[in-house]
Amino acid sequence: MIFSQRFAGKVMIVTGAAQGIGAGVATRAAAEGASLVLIDRADFVSEVEAEIVAGGGKAVSVQCDLETHEGAAEAVAAALAAFGRIDILVNNVGGAIRMRPYAQFEPAQIDAEIRRSLMPTLYCCHAVLPAMLEQGAGTIVNVSSNATRGIRRVPYSAAKGGINGLTQALAMEYGEAGIRVVATAPGGTSAPPRRVPRNAAGDTAQEQAWMAEAVEQVTSSTFVKRYGTLEEQIAPILFLASDEASYITGSILPVAGGDIG
Repeated sequence: MIFSQRFAGKVMIVTGAAQGIGAGVATRAAAEGASLVLIDRADFVSEVEAEIVAGGGKAVSVQCDLETHEGAAEAVAAALAAFGRIDILVNNVGGAIRMRPYAQFEPAQIDAEIRRSLMPTLYCCHAVLPAMLEQGAGTIVNVSSNATRGIRRVPYSAAKGGINGLTQALAMEYGEAGIRVVATAPGGTSAPPRRVPRNAAGDTAQEQAWMAEAVEQVTSSTFVKRYGTLEEQIAPILFLASDEASYITGSILPVAGGDIG
């Protein structure tokens, strides 16, 4: 369901916008009147920009690496250069790289999971604050996960737990400055195959078996015994980003078929 002009006059940054939830959030927000800044390190993020513009929307895409603070600063600078302000930041970058028992993780693999699923959100929140403070208003929506309780991905779970803590602490610290900070905690979500694999090295047969165990746990933990759809994740993100949620801050909304994580 499209809400006509719900985001009219708003500038929204969406990270991880090249595919999946991020692309869906961006295209629907554009249809509802937002001016979009699409951030991803994949070059095909430009295809999402082209789709939005072809549909009569406003969008620019920026290719940068949000696992560095420099990349986050570049994203914010590009948004300000294009539209002069930033009303909404949707932090959507993240995703487990590997699934295996924690004892089987190598130290470098632990570090990589934290860099992938915590640091982009941490850095983007830091980079966007000066602009929002100058405006005296802004909304940050972090995409966390209900996998803060789950098997075969402990480092990822820790990273998403960090996002939950960041959401609550940042909301408390900047609420009086007119900045709302909220999060959704998606559960397992059905999506088209990734164009960039989560694990570029590929999965061994043992890793595929561990992943199957994680998938079984995710499905069985939900009350409805199924994965969610992309639309079922996109709608809550956009609700929290909108003025309809103006009195909601510091909250983490589980979107996981009853599994609160």
